[in-house]
Formats: sequence, C-alpha cells, structure tokens
Amino acid sequence: MESVLEDNELGRIEIWRNKSARRIKVTIKPNHLRLTLPFHASQKEGLDFLNEVRIKIKEKQEKSSLQTFIIDENNPLKTLSFTTKVEASKNDKVFFRLRDRVLLIEYPLSKQSNSAEMQTTFRKGIVYFLQKEAKRLLPERIKQLATIHGFSYTAIKIQSSKTRWGSCSTKKNINLSYYLLLMPPPLIDYVLLHELCHTVEMNHGVRFWQLMDKVTDNQTKSFRKAIKEYRCAL
Repeated sequence: MESVLEDNELGRIEIWRNKSARRIKVTIKPNHLRLTLPFHASQKEGLDFLNEVRIKIKEKQEKSSLQTFIIDENNPLKTLSFTTKVEASKNDKVFFRLRDRVLLIEYPLSKQSNSAEMQTTFRKGIVYFLQKEAKRLLPERIKQLATIHGFSYTAIKIQSSKTRWGSCSTKKNINLSYYLLLMPPPLIDYVLLHELCHTVEMNHGVRFWQLMDKVTDNQTKSFRKAIKEYRCAL
C-alpha cells in the first residue's frame, strides 16, 4: 500500500500501486475504497480519476450499504443510547421521535419500509440522532476514561467518518466518529483509549502498544481483532 487518505464523502481511500495494472481502477471494499494505480500513473492522476467517478462511486456505496442491513419492523437497529422502532402510520411523511431510549420511526402506509427510498430516509434520520447522541455521550465518556487513566487532551470534535473511528493531533485535539455509537460499549472504550494513548505516544511504536495493554488489561490484541472484523450497519 502506497498511502491512505480520508475523504469526507467516500471515507477511507487506500492507494495501491500494481505493476501488472494497465489502468487506474477503483474498488469498493466493505470499509474503504481501494484506488489501484499502474506504475506510470501519478497519485494526482488517480485522485483526478476518482473525482470524475465520485458520484457513481457514492451511489454504489449507498446501494451496498442498503443491502447490508435492512432497518424495518422486524430488524431494529441498536445503538449505545437508543433502539429503532419502525411503524406504518397515517402520516404522509416519515416521522422521527426519540424518547426513553427508543427512536420511533413512522412511515406512510402507502410505502414499503424495506424499499430503497424508505431505507435511505430512515438512515438520514438515524444519522441525525446518532450525531446528537454522540455529541452528548462521547465527550463525557472520554473525560471519564482520561480521569481514570491520567490522560489529558485539548478538545473533542465529533465527525462522520465510517472508516476512521478516531484520530488525535499533535496538539492533543481528538476527533471521534459518531458511528462509534453503533459499536458495543467495550469497543467504543477501546477506540477512546486508543486516541487518549496518542496524546502520549503519537505513533504506533512499541511504547504505544505497551501503554494500550496497560489501559486495556492486556486485551489489546482481542480488541484490535474485533475492530478489524466490525462492520458498520449504516
């Protein structure tokens, strides 16, 4: 792999160079895009090509996402702070209401809850509440973990990445994805601790992983495996 980029719309982009490739190619993977370059092509040429097909790639990503998990009456989506409840109603539009840890989603009787149209609308509404809940919960949880383990940081920002769960700058500013709320609580804490450890060790060297083992009771390997296998339902 030559390099990795993070795109606000498309997510994680891994750039690979292949000596047998004759043309620039974009492949959609479960949690990222792979941009394959022949040796004669520059990275700029590859990114220019990606921008030319950006709309098509985004449409394919969304279609792939819809096929991954259908949110309807029989398939609730569980998050850290709420579970969806889908119901048909006499409303002529989709209606959302979050109360008592249940996100009620009412959709018109004339529609099919598992249609692409409704699934897209459901997801947009869920993401709205997911973002609000992440802003409410994640800063408080990372503050608790920092206090427990003796870390300090400058600021917390909540963002929308599906492929990069968190990051930490040299100024100790931590970015966290609101999609973290779709993970089991132990994995959420693992990501938060990962970024807190970066406030001390900015690389992934031996000392970093030693610190991670210390704050996770030597469970780093199992957590890393679980994170690698995790698939975002949205």
